[in-house]
Amino acid sequence: MKNKKHNKLKILNDPIYGFIQIPNTLVFDLIEHRYFQRLRRIAQMGFSNLVYPGANHTRFHHAIGCMHLMQKAVRVLRFKQVKISEEEENGLYIAILLHDIGHGAFSHALEHSIVNGISHEEISLKFMKKLNDEFNGKLDVAIEIFEGKYPRKFLCKLISSQLDIDRLDYLKRDSFYTGVTEGNISSDRLIAMMNVKDDELVIEGKGIYSVENFLIARRLMYWQVYLHKTGLVAENMLVNVLKRAKELADNGVELFASTSLRYFLYKKISQDNFTDETLEMFSKLDDYDVMSAIKEWTNHSDKILSLLSKMIVDRKLLRIEIQQKEFEVAKLNKKINKVSKKLELSENEVKYFVFTKKIENQAYQQEKPIFILNKKGKLRDIAKASDQLNLQALTNPVIKYFICYPK
Repeated sequence: MKNKKHNKLKILNDPIYGFIQIPNTLVFDLIEHRYFQRLRRIAQMGFSNLVYPGANHTRFHHAIGCMHLMQKAVRVLRFKQVKISEEEENGLYIAILLHDIGHGAFSHALEHSIVNGISHEEISLKFMKKLNDEFNGKLDVAIEIFEGKYPRKFLCKLISSQLDIDRLDYLKRDSFYTGVTEGNISSDRLIAMMNVKDDELVIEGKGIYSVENFLIARRLMYWQVYLHKTGLVAENMLVNVLKRAKELADNGVELFASTSLRYFLYKKISQDNFTDETLEMFSKLDDYDVMSAIKEWTNHSDKILSLLSKMIVDRKLLRIEIQQKEFEVAKLNKKINKVSKKLELSENEVKYFVFTKKIENQAYQQEKPIFILNKKGKLRDIAKASDQLNLQALTNPVIKYFICYPK
């Protein structure tokens, strides 16, 4: 029998942008690859659905949306006589499509518990290099752009900057799925105002109010969604569950886990020993592995592991207090002593239930400016070009402190 030919120039239907076209067969083959398909099984917003029930969208959704916006950006820039070769165009599509491919289960939780010393960006790069071998070097330009090493700087800025395609999609998408309308930015307007001046990605003067809205929307989304107190508790509890599981595994305690999760629990993984085998195991690890393990761990004989797991599964989370200044040591010690006696835990064990941390939100970093192109062809930092007094205030990092403990 002859091999059936596939139509690789497909159209996907997205709830935000409508129809999204896959630009070419190479992009289609990358989307079809099992490394990329894993993103269907990784939530974009971790445990935010415990606060916003609709926030169940995935990294797959986000990556496809980013590729769509990048196609718009390329069309806009070419219309404005910015030369972008076919090779560079493909590089942009692939770099933005794969920019999150190294995210672990529940996004950031693994980075702080069982896979230490290596960031999701570094794992993304490892995946891209592995795919580049499989696709005979067709990802060379994409990797250069992703690493920020491509000679044309503005192409790198489209992938990673304070007004990159990644942010334009996730703010709009996360706003849509959470129902938090404050984050609903006009990504179309921002892309339509993009231009290139002296190899710098800039926004034309007419788009200044859209940029102001974007920065304010980002700040509001951080406080209202990404740093929401319930989401913070849930993510930190997930980190603690995985840390406890890792601690037990290191001591030879038998734990229920899928093959891929077991690999990371029973091995010490860092940047130095992150081999091809590790990457292969990582490519099979997703939210399902972690959640099925946590459900099973509710019955484990270890009191800390089972109690934390039950609290997550049943959404009986720790209490949280947030304030502008650090918590007094006396208050922390009082909580530790109280919980230690109540749950009969040692000083080392009680840290899983009582802890304090800080969070930081800086809506705009002036060291990586967003440039506004005025009518005279001059570039100005948005913080100086804007007549909004509060935009200057957004450049100051806001730090808050929180303490978590059982109710």
